[in-house]
Amino acid sequence: MDIITLYWIVIALMIIGVIGAIIPGLPGSSIILVAILIWSIATKFAGIDLPLILIFIVLILSAGVEYLGVYLGVKQAGASKWSQYGAIAGMILGFVGLIPAFFVGAPLLGFLFGAILGAFCGEYLYRSNLEPDARFQQALKASIGVFIGSIVGNFIEALLAALAVAIFIMSTWSEVIVQ
Repeated sequence: MDIITLYWIVIALMIIGVIGAIIPGLPGSSIILVAILIWSIATKFAGIDLPLILIFIVLILSAGVEYLGVYLGVKQAGASKWSQYGAIAGMILGFVGLIPAFFVGAPLLGFLFGAILGAFCGEYLYRSNLEPDARFQQALKASIGVFIGSIVGNFIEALLAALAVAIFIMSTWSEVIVQ
């Protein structure tokens, strides 16, 4: 396989990685890191310099942004740790429970909606000392915080992933054109 074909395959993988950064639960940053590793091995690690080191740093940061977004969303909503535990349990159960419907994207929806429902249930159980209406309102507020935090986290993660791809293209394009 020639280097130009490999380059376009690596770019295609990176675009899939950026899309994966947008969709909750997909390993967007990891796909981009694998693509860079493939490129680095194919070029015998020639050109590993400051731009590629920056890409690794950006992608490592972006990997934690989604989880940080959910955490901050829950905190901003004034929710308890129970809603955070519920969100984590809901993500896992939603993803695993919908694996049989994998080809229609159900596990990804289960990941997101499981977190929202899990946060609601966790907060509802924790706030047992409140009146039913106030208890419901607080649990709803926690689940909205999880949803907004997840969306904001995914958006920032996608921006960081796109930035990493742009840095990669700018730092490697001249090597490919020369070929």
